[in-house]
Amino acid sequence: MAKKKRKKTPKKNGRPSKLNKIDLGVVYRLAAQSLTEEQIAKVLDISVPTLNKYKKRPDFLKALKEGKVDPDRQVELSLFKRANGFQYTETTYEAIKIGKTKTPGLKVKEVVKLVVPDVLAQIFWLKNRKPEEWRDRQEVGLNVKGNVKLINQVPSHSNKKKK
Repeated sequence: MAKKKRKKTPKKNGRPSKLNKIDLGVVYRLAAQSLTEEQIAKVLDISVPTLNKYKKRPDFLKALKEGKVDPDRQVELSLFKRANGFQYTETTYEAIKIGKTKTPGLKVKEVVKLVVPDVLAQIFWLKNRKPEEWRDRQEVGLNVKGNVKLINQVPSHSNKKKK
């Protein structure tokens, strides 16, 4: 009687994945600190290609993307404020001398300052939010019905000397 051959389980080659050991909360917090993906990979002690491989897992990608949302919103708000102008209060301290003994003291001043709208921030905002209307290069199309003959009216220049 012939013996039945047992199927061998395939052996995995290479180092075991660190993905199961990585806390997704840490990934979220690293992304929320505005770290680049290279910096995140370094903190997690993995390579950038490995990080890109881990991003194929939905839970890892979700933690990474959601962590990046807050810093992006803060930058958007700052750009919006800069484009429109804003006011802020600045507290300053001034040294003064008090009374006949001239003892030093501090005078606290609160000054309201105005930041005027920034034209470059406005242009940047509009080019990104409404690119169809605010791009530098406008594309113009021409639709013609019937037969059209194009004539080259631009003289051709040559480096050859005429004899």
